[in-house]
Formats: sequence, C-alpha cells, structure tokens
Amino acid sequence: MIDYLIANMWQVWAVVSIICLILELSSGDFFIICFSIGAVFSIIAAVLGLSIYWQLFIFAVFSLLSIFFVRPVALRYLHKNEPNRPSNADALLGRTGKVTETIKNGSNGYVQIDGDMWKAVSQADSDIPVGTTVRVIGRESTIITVEIL
Repeated sequence: MIDYLIANMWQVWAVVSIICLILELSSGDFFIICFSIGAVFSIIAAVLGLSIYWQLFIFAVFSLLSIFFVRPVALRYLHKNEPNRPSNADALLGRTGKVTETIKNGSNGYVQIDGDMWKAVSQADSDIPVGTTVRVIGRESTIITVEIL
C-alpha cells in the first residue's frame, strides 16, 4: 500500500488540495487555500517524478509564498481590508427587503432579503402589510427587527 502511494503521490496531493479547498469554504479567510496551492505545485512535482522529499519541499515553499503573496491580494480585493467584516446574519443590518407575510403589531411576520426568508418583528405601533419595503435595524438570533422605509 505504501509503495502504491509513493508511486502515485500525485493522487495524495490531489486529495490534500481538494480537502484544503473544502475547508476554505468554511473559513473564508484565504489561509487554507494557500496550502491547496502548495499541493497543486506538489502534484506537478510528483508527475515530473521528483522524490517525496522534493515534493514536500515544494509544498512548503509554495504554501509559504502563497501565504505571503497570494493571500494579501485576495484579502484586499475580496474583503476590501475591512477589519471587522460582518458575516452571516450580521451582514443583514442596514439591508432592505420586502414583507412577504404581514408583520402584526406585537407579533412577527416574514421578510424576503435577496431571496432568503427571515422571521421579522417590528417596533412600529401598527401592522406592516405585505409588499412594504423595510430596512433591518437589529437582530436577535435569527429573528430580525425591521422598520418601514
């Protein structure tokens, strides 16, 4: 088994690269993807027939180069260097949406924002009818607080 893996290290590097890409999807900070880039260069080294030591060296070098050169560029263009970029439900604050189920005074309804339905409450003294445009002003867990625009 070990002989097979050493003879076909490109497959191992391909699995490492894919696993790193999957893990990057859950983090979004462009750190783990650097290891995926290093694994891709190690695939090339394995296909060229370089030894396992050279493959590991190439993996380490290209991963480090990616951390220092690719990651800052990706962060600059994709996150615009925001130190506290909002994520998930926090990104909804300030967004607008349409009421899809009447938000009754003292109760809740539903608001659609970018195709997603959110349970919503209002601080208004009256009901907010279907079709009204509202802005998100707060949230508690997955329930958003809205106001009429």
